[in-house]
Amino acid sequence: MALPLQKKLRDPPMKWNDTYDIAAALAHKHSDVDPRYVRFTDLLAWITALDGFADSTDRCNEKILEAIQMAWIDEVS
Repeated sequence: MALPLQKKLRDPPMKWNDTYDIAAALAHKHSDVDPRYVRFTDLLAWITALDGFADSTDRCNEKILEAIQMAWIDEVS
């Protein structure tokens, strides 16, 4: 029996270094948003609110957010 998609996304949970998984999840959840115009403060909040994401904001920095944003842009282009 196959696991539901949500279970697959949460096992193991996404961490800050899962750039492409996070970008894909953001593209799915915020399909009406152009990622080029998302502020890092909003991006941080959206990532930490994703189902299947479990990591500390203390481990995040601007470089990580920029990498996720660039991957999200690539995902929707």
